[in-house]
Amino acid sequence: MNNNIFKSFRFEIVLYSLLSLLYTLLSIGIIYVGVFIIFFREERRFLSESSTIAIAIVTGTLGIVLFITYFLLLTRKFIIYIKMIAEGINQISQGNFNNRITITNEDEFALIADKLNEMADNIKDIMENERRSEYAKNELITSVAHDLRTPLTSIIGYLDLVSSRELSLETRRKYIEIAYNKSLRLENLIEDLFTYTKFNFGEVKASFNEVDMVKLINQLLDEFYPSFEEYRLEYSFTRNHSAAVIKADGELLARAFANLISNAIKYGKFGKNILIDLNKMPERVILMITNFGEPIPETDLEKIFQRFYRVETSRSSETGGSGLGLAIAHSIIEMHGGTIQAVSDTDGTKFIVTLENEPKREQDTEMI
Repeated sequence: MNNNIFKSFRFEIVLYSLLSLLYTLLSIGIIYVGVFIIFFREERRFLSESSTIAIAIVTGTLGIVLFITYFLLLTRKFIIYIKMIAEGINQISQGNFNNRITITNEDEFALIADKLNEMADNIKDIMENERRSEYAKNELITSVAHDLRTPLTSIIGYLDLVSSRELSLETRRKYIEIAYNKSLRLENLIEDLFTYTKFNFGEVKASFNEVDMVKLINQLLDEFYPSFEEYRLEYSFTRNHSAAVIKADGELLARAFANLISNAIKYGKFGKNILIDLNKMPERVILMITNFGEPIPETDLEKIFQRFYRVETSRSSETGGSGLGLAIAHSIIEMHGGTIQAVSDTDGTKFIVTLENEPKREQDTEMI
């Protein structure tokens, strides 16, 4: 609101007081001119002292009445606006945060109305955030229960078969191996859940040091070599420089890129090829991981970095992970002040990560 004295409530009160006084004097003048014309136009009359006092009292009383009347009429809009503000406060107190007070002026009442509207917006945002948080909490519980129950049910089932039935040694080993693999999947899910929770509650700090992205990717590819062999996947790593050193937390970046490579293997294993390209630029590096699995629908691309979100067709025991890998990767990249995006079409699914060579100072100590 403007601090214009000529549009303030105080100025308007003074103005309306002067106008009321002016209208009162004009009204009394008109009344007395009429009385003079009616009673004194034919012959000259003189008023007695008592008559003069009586006329003065009447004039004073009439002046006060007229002044109050004019003042109330001129300031009627203030009363109406105060009622509007009172009604707005009443609506907010009853939980109607969509109600807004119309601002028609720039005086102090308009400032009050503006602040009340702002308060209603803030309360509405807080309530919506609370509802979203409650929904997210319920969704988290549901997703965790679902993803924990599936492998746990299999583990219990296979161990029950092993303990309660006479089975051949080969069958027994097979069932124990399945139960073991399910246990590993359950362990990975719990670990991912704890990791994501730490990120979500700001319990993870990044320690920035010089990290060579080329060495980091090569190390990860060596670690994933058994997975490439298992799914008979070929991979290639291309880069425009022999080294790409940036300031980053190497362990956290390794976790993020490992999740991206693991995701590319799981959902691109039928494409028979994984492409990794690292492009070093003067101020940033761009990493692109491409798989040639089934394209991700456009409606799912913006949601795949949400916790527990998985494309519906991929939610199976064969490819279904924890549903937290991409969310964790997204949190780590954001912690480094970078960006991550996904592009998917018939030419492949690409995850593109952009990182600054030197993170901004405020990000050096910032927690997620």
